Amino acid sequence: MNDLLVLDRAATAAALDPHHLMAAVADALTAVARGQASAPPRIAASAPGGLLGAMPGYVPGLGLAAKLVSVFADPARPGRSTHRGIVALFDTCDGRPLAVMDAEPVTAWRTAAAATHSALALARPGPVVVVGTGAQARAQVSLLAALRPAEPVTVAGRDRTAVHATAALHPAGRAADGIEAAVREAATVYCCTGATRPVLRRDWLAPGTHLSSVGGSHGPELDAATIREAALFAEWLGAAGTPPPSGAHELQGLPQGRGVTLLGSVLAGDAPGRHSPDLLTVFKSTGHAALDVAAAHVVHGVATGRLTVTDGPPH
Repeated sequence: MNDLLVLDRAATAAALDPHHLMAAVADALTAVARGQASAPPRIAASAPGGLLGAMPGYVPGLGLAAKLVSVFADPARPGRSTHRGIVALFDTCDGRPLAVMDAEPVTAWRTAAAATHSALALARPGPVVVVGTGAQARAQVSLLAALRPAEPVTVAGRDRTAVHATAALHPAGRAADGIEAAVREAATVYCCTGATRPVLRRDWLAPGTHLSSVGGSHGPELDAATIREAALFAEWLGAAGTPPPSGAHELQGLPQGRGVTLLGSVLAGDAPGRHSPDLLTVFKSTGHAALDVAAAHVVHGVATGRLTVTDGPPH
């Protein structure tokens, strides 16, 4: 395995070109929706302080990869967790390992890309708010800065210092005075928190608001009223059909007849998205191995020169 490429966190992050990533993630979401991707339900081994999850996947045209990621409580930041691990990319013809890369930027950026696609496909025009100040929120703000630097983004959270630091990642970023006030004015809300209970309420949301909820691994990030009244979208049907941590806390036990539309079906034009200006829409992300494959494809391509960086690394 002399040709095995090993990339640390900085090298992995530098190779996550935002424009190639958005294109690859769109292809992966579409492949999932059309049944073209191979990705068995994730499994996890539990340890006293957390868990180790395994997520293998194959996406035609993008590759074959597997992620091993540990999710542990962070004693330095009560209420938050760390996500550390590796992603291994393999040759799809002979199975040779091609690259091993840091899973943290891969996970954060592919998740941000999926959330951004949901907003581009489903949201109405208007103010954008990011709730959260952790690694996922920072990736979300940074990706929005790389893709649409002139469009303002408001950051809201509990820690004022962290809110200002996260907002500074965007050239048109601003720090909100509070979560509720910011959300009430928003057309799009990206929820990127380590919540164990809802961080916003249905009555804060204006008609037609779009929510991209990518946090809440340990509990519901959105309240039951929001889920009850919204049109629901996800990366895969297992977000509602399997229990956490594979599925979403918010989507468990949906009433009979409540459907979840796959975001990839909307992107491909196979299913409708927003059908009314006042429709409340929710994209609930649980992550999917196909998205890791997409990000690994981009990292390997950029690192080896097979993909050309479009506008330079955004971070």
